[in-house]
Amino acid sequence: MFRKDLVPMLLEHPMTVNEIARFVEQNGKDTEEDLEHFLLSLKHSGYRAVVAPSACRKCAFEFGPEKLRKPSKCPKCKSTWLTEPRISLTRR
Repeated sequence: MFRKDLVPMLLEHPMTVNEIARFVEQNGKDTEEDLEHFLLSLKHSGYRAVVAPSACRKCAFEFGPEKLRKPSKCPKCKSTWLTEPRISLTRR
């Protein structure tokens, strides 16, 4: 995955890890690892990452922003009806 290609893509609209994986034709686990490194490297650039965390659609429980993949189920109500986290970039 080319990190320089991610910047304009994520500036335009937020995307999930699965959407990014489909775009770069890579599996989700490899994309997640690449994204974690990409987000760390943003410290030295003019961009800031914004992660809209996963949330339960049933009870509105919100997960932490550190998890980039969709959890399997809600720890509060045990529902599997969850949203995927969305990653976007903003300029500093």
